[in-house]
Amino acid sequence: MRTTEQLTRIFGAEAAARVSTARLLVVGAGGIGCELLKDLCMAGFQRIEAVDLDTIDLSNLNRQFLFQRRHIKRPKSEVAIQAIRDFNPGIDAHARQANIKEATFDVDWFAQFDLVLNALDNLEARRHVNTMCLAAHVPLVESGTAGYLGQVTVIRGGETECFECHPKPIERKTYPICTIRSTPSAPIHCIVWAKNYLFAQLFGERLEEDEDMTAEADADNLEELKQLREESMALARLADAMGSPEFARVVFDKVFSFDIARLLSMPDMWKHRQMPTQLDYEELESASAGSDFDPSSPNTHSHLSLADAFALFKFTAGRLAQRLVLREWETRGSLSFDKDDEDALNFVAATASLRSYVFGIDQTSIFETKAMAGNIIPAIATTNAVVAGMMVTQAIMVVSGQVARCHTAYVSYNSKRPRSVLSEPLAGPNPLCAVCRRRYLTLRVADLTRTTLGDVVDYLHMLAETENSLSLGEDISVVEGSRILYDLDFEDNMAKSMEELGLGRGKMITVAREDLSDIEELPVAATVPVVLSIAGPRVADGALDLDIEGFGTIPEFAPLPPPRPEEAAPSGDQLHFADDDVAVVVDDSDSEVLGSSNHAENVDNISDELAKRKLSDFGIRGGKAAKRRAVATDDEATISD
Repeated sequence: MRTTEQLTRIFGAEAAARVSTARLLVVGAGGIGCELLKDLCMAGFQRIEAVDLDTIDLSNLNRQFLFQRRHIKRPKSEVAIQAIRDFNPGIDAHARQANIKEATFDVDWFAQFDLVLNALDNLEARRHVNTMCLAAHVPLVESGTAGYLGQVTVIRGGETECFECHPKPIERKTYPICTIRSTPSAPIHCIVWAKNYLFAQLFGERLEEDEDMTAEADADNLEELKQLREESMALARLADAMGSPEFARVVFDKVFSFDIARLLSMPDMWKHRQMPTQLDYEELESASAGSDFDPSSPNTHSHLSLADAFALFKFTAGRLAQRLVLREWETRGSLSFDKDDEDALNFVAATASLRSYVFGIDQTSIFETKAMAGNIIPAIATTNAVVAGMMVTQAIMVVSGQVARCHTAYVSYNSKRPRSVLSEPLAGPNPLCAVCRRRYLTLRVADLTRTTLGDVVDYLHMLAETENSLSLGEDISVVEGSRILYDLDFEDNMAKSMEELGLGRGKMITVAREDLSDIEELPVAATVPVVLSIAGPRVADGALDLDIEGFGTIPEFAPLPPPRPEEAAPSGDQLHFADDDVAVVVDDSDSEVLGSSNHAENVDNISDELAKRKLSDFGIRGGKAAKRRAVATDDEATISD
């Protein structure tokens, strides 16, 4: 059966017609993006543009199925678009290798699309696309995956929650210096030490610039910091041996013999801990000589034996030292750790493995080390496929005017139900959201070199007397991000041109009312800031010097809810679902779905122990049934593409 006939049967004739004419923008051509582009093509979408900054590397090939080994180093967007052209030679598809945050992609550029679909692994880029879609009044299908978990939702300005309506948790783990330096107890401690201390000090940047080992300089850390700096200086002195046959030995003796002997000289430290074991270079060299292990091609999924870890350390230390001496990469005398750089990864894996043997810690394979050193949640190809399929379903409904049928959908995973999909109706905007609780208009400037900020402010004041009043009154402030451009007490920029102020195409300025002392008596529109996206004129000849577009698309805003004290949790000791609340109950780590108010069958997943816990134990206040899990809310450190 043809695609059009299938679409007509499922979604209706109008939807089938719109699918063939709608113009789509896909941002991201990685794990989700490859699946998404393929699905859009096969579903009948004919007009697609893809934007992605990255090029293809070897680690992409296990899940980004549109790419092959011969495509390594080529732009992801170009290869992906060529692949879907091969599926459907008649498709009108185009690719751009670019950063979506570039000024070229301004509000006018976004406005040419009927729908934008995000397949990004970068939090800042997702926030940017969210804002641009609000400004251009274009709907957005947002997605994300994290291992077995996934999420898809639809964002439409003034109608639904936007990406910023709820804060996104950003987990940034730091480790005490004393633990990393002297008393590691977990594989991650050894990996952080190998990557951010040893590798960085030998081949890269200084320790002070490493963030994963940062700690507050409190009394407990001052002595550790002092000794760590002394050790760093000692490692720096090893640079004299860089590139010589003795380099691997002097490094080994320093970190696995001398430093361990120093720790063993402090017996009080080991009263309640397992004592470390000092390693001997000559013994391990002899043991590794009798092994058939090939350090140039190690098995990435097996744990290294002590002798094999030594051989891999010796091999990679020599290769990295030689590269640094020759400066093969234009790095000004230093190398940066890259999880896809085999020499760097294998060096970190080998030294972390040796340190784990020293301290009696469980071993990790090179593959596992890569995941931890690169802060990666392993991508699951099937999760990407499920999420991409849900995105296409949402896309069909959006372009055919059936947004009311759309849902926020979650891909969940737990031991009782290995893969399940939960959904809930799209939520309305958060009235406290600082991003979507704004009016997005377009400020058209004919000549950025001639138009001053004073001209813009005067124009905004003039609008107060027209039918297109911004309702902000005379006392306004103008800012760009955190930069104040104008207010009643700061007029220094009034004579400067827009170009002088760096306010060109693609930039946004926010205009807000200064006096909110009588906020309860003001109309709602007067309390909502106005965001002006700067763009060029519609018509080059005879265009107005300044013009504002978009008044007809201003959404209705509800009044801000009055502040209220935090309500106590219900006194009952039974976990329950409120009748009027749609939510997903998750476990403490947010990794396992326990139940959902609109999926009654999942209530059986709640264990007896959990069922007896109070809502307050789950961090739930005010009678809410549960907290929602937002899967697609992390940064590139925890979102896999």
